[in-house]
Amino acid sequence: MDVFEGDPEVRITPHLELARGDPANVSLLSLGSHTGTHLDAPAHFLAGGGTLEQVSLDVLMGPALVGELASERLIGRADLERLPLDGQTRLLLKTRNSALWALGRFSRDYVALGLDAVRYLAERGIRLVGIDYLSIEALDAPGHPVHRVLLEAGVVILEGLCLAGVEPGVYELLCLALPVKGIDGAPCRAVLTI
Repeated sequence: MDVFEGDPEVRITPHLELARGDPANVSLLSLGSHTGTHLDAPAHFLAGGGTLEQVSLDVLMGPALVGELASERLIGRADLERLPLDGQTRLLLKTRNSALWALGRFSRDYVALGLDAVRYLAERGIRLVGIDYLSIEALDAPGHPVHRVLLEAGVVILEGLCLAGVEPGVYELLCLALPVKGIDGAPCRAVLTI
């Protein structure tokens, strides 16, 4: 499984094994809180910010617009202005990032959101924004302003989406994270239905 540069690798270790005579198979999982498809809680970048259990379930479930953008590096406000955002509160961004999953390793060459874009989303009342790679922000952005602006505005960040086979349009989103209290984010299962 691909992980963001510098994050912990995923490790799966057998703890109990039927083959060893144990009563069941049980594995020990070791992974970072921002592994795979995951949610960022405000505590990820904001001192004293809310933790995962404070993210409202009503934000994580409901209609979501999948918007496809051809941006090469940085998504700007002008790119987002082309999307039909009227009445939308959840936005999932499909970009060229969807092809990066096939590499089988982390790529530094991914599309991210620019600061003017996230300010625009906050102004428009977007409550959840997701992207098809492991970060919504450019690599090594000093001070992480994209994350900070979104999280300070109460916008939930959903990263690591797999949107390769998804056509643009409106879907029902069901996004449920591992229910771990007091944590800055967690892996989740995000499903789109028509």
